[in-house]
Amino acid sequence: MAESVAFDWLALMRAGMRGLGLRPAEFWALTPAELQFLLGPGRATAPMGRARLDELLSAYPDERGDMTNG
Repeated sequence: MAESVAFDWLALMRAGMRGLGLRPAEFWALTPAELQFLLGPGRATAPMGRARLDELLSAYPDERGDMTNG
């Protein structure tokens, strides 16, 4: 059986009601496709890719002895 993942309803409601100015009845009347269209593709942050991680590792390398426990 697949593991269930919690859905962040509060964040979605915040985006719809605060971000888009929807009233509760308008928010709940939307289909997921309609809400996604209103929020637009640019609202989500893309995860960091390997190239960006490598850039950060080069810019901020660990120095020997930097690791501490706690």
